Amino acid sequence: MASVPSLASSVNQRVADALASALPEAGGADPLLRRSDRADFQANGILALAKKAKANPRELATTVVEGIATGDLIREIEVSGPGFLNITITDRAIVETLAARAGDDRLGVPLAANPGTTVIDYAQPNVAKEMHVGHLRSAVIGAAMVEILEFTGETVVRRHHIGDWGTQFGMLIQYLMEHPHELDHKSDEEVSGEEAMSNLNRLYKASRGLFDSDEEFKTRARARVVDLQAGDAETLALWQRFVDESKIYFYSVFNKLDMDIQDPDVVGESGYNDMLVETCKLLEESGVAVRSNGALCVFFDDVKGPDGNPTPLIVQKSDGGFGYAATDLSAIRNRVADLGATELIYVVDARQSLHFKMVFETARRAGWLSDGVKAVQLAFGTVLGKDGKPFKTREGETVRLVDLLDEAVDRATAVVREKAEKVGLTEEEIVENGRYVGIGAVKYADLSTSAARDYKFDLDQMVSLNGDTSVYLQYAYARIKSILRRAGDRKPVAHPELELAPAERALGLHLDHFGELIAEAAAEHAPHKVAAYLYQLSSLFTTFYDQCPVVKPEPELVVGENRLFLCELTARTLSKGMSLLGIRTPEKL
Repeated sequence: MASVPSLASSVNQRVADALASALPEAGGADPLLRRSDRADFQANGILALAKKAKANPRELATTVVEGIATGDLIREIEVSGPGFLNITITDRAIVETLAARAGDDRLGVPLAANPGTTVIDYAQPNVAKEMHVGHLRSAVIGAAMVEILEFTGETVVRRHHIGDWGTQFGMLIQYLMEHPHELDHKSDEEVSGEEAMSNLNRLYKASRGLFDSDEEFKTRARARVVDLQAGDAETLALWQRFVDESKIYFYSVFNKLDMDIQDPDVVGESGYNDMLVETCKLLEESGVAVRSNGALCVFFDDVKGPDGNPTPLIVQKSDGGFGYAATDLSAIRNRVADLGATELIYVVDARQSLHFKMVFETARRAGWLSDGVKAVQLAFGTVLGKDGKPFKTREGETVRLVDLLDEAVDRATAVVREKAEKVGLTEEEIVENGRYVGIGAVKYADLSTSAARDYKFDLDQMVSLNGDTSVYLQYAYARIKSILRRAGDRKPVAHPELELAPAERALGLHLDHFGELIAEAAAEHAPHKVAAYLYQLSSLFTTFYDQCPVVKPEPELVVGENRLFLCELTARTLSKGMSLLGIRTPEKL
């Protein structure tokens, strides 16, 4: 594995060195190099530095240019306007750098300099409840962040904080106790997610009906909550049956989403029960939390209710029960002290922002989040229907996630089938590719929008071959694979001695930017930046393929080999980028 310095970083270094010798007091200053439409790069940093040093910016820029050698890396450099530098690099440098990338399994992308341990909390369904469209974003965004961070060398611990505790379990367990066969399976064969969910749904509705209509059952159910919280063995055993049945269902949905969720990573609210009393004791003893009307509360100067009174974070209720805050604070203690986290990421709906702000601040005051540990909420917006309102069925119900995924796969399979004959796909390949295209379309629509924004769930748009969709990217990949197959005996070979056409240079410079883009997406928790990069890569490839013949009409040998080399590196970069988003790239489409 060899990390390859990008062209931008090499040019930046040259300009920085020349700047340091022209203006010694600016040693280590950033030349602020950017991609430019005037040249390959523009350095904009000289203006501010000259102002600070009371020098003439244009004169300083000219001195800097005189100190930069041209030929190997930089072809030409000129002063523009009040002191910008326009820099064009050599074709040889582009091809040699790309050849070095092609020679490495990781495409020359460096590992982070100081990787740490990130615990990422995502995909948090509730036990005994159906997953709906609102659960989609946490799962998809979280899974992409896991892949991106792991690719940079970070140690990532996945955590699925499922809702598996609380008062509703008293009602469910009591009902199961009185109707012991309600969760039995029809046969000994493997149970489908659908069957598990329909069992749970039936039991939930029946117990809810009884709870609302029968006072004696309601009393027994409430007493059962007390037994559950006290750790009564029989009650816990029945509770475990609900968790196990729900997991059959969860895993079937995550499987549809082409996501790998492992049992040890599922640590629900109940996983922190043993810590709750101690968490409260530590907060009270340190004075971080105080008793108010019998409840244990943490107050904040800047958090007030509509009446102007402070709104506290309630860690323990006046009846002795624990709120979400107690569990979340205990989870932070566990993740930092036991798992060694240097960063905590919570992929949670933006509506929970105030809660997490208060929880993080409380953990800081208590010393559980030290200066060396970052805690962030990767807050996401709402999934909207085509009408721009929160996504609901015609009857006004929340949309079941399973139905949505099945429909996406059906639509995508129809799109794949239309072109199947032309590329010679078997029925088995049509079905498999339909899954990859459908699920890819759903994930990409989510990930190509900045997480904080709401987005419209529009399946017609998602499975369209045109525009910024995953299908467009998957087709670009399959098309390159087809070009490489059609090239026959001719092989992809880099030829640094060649002059490049404008479309080849544009594609080459974008390919070289992949590593820097990944570092940026990891640091900013911004998977949408990866999606935007890949869409631009596909667009640049389309222009290159239109303007630069690769197979037909057959270019001269070395030109053809070099273009095949660009094709192959584009395919590898597309495939790697898509896999970081959790999207597969079929070889034929």
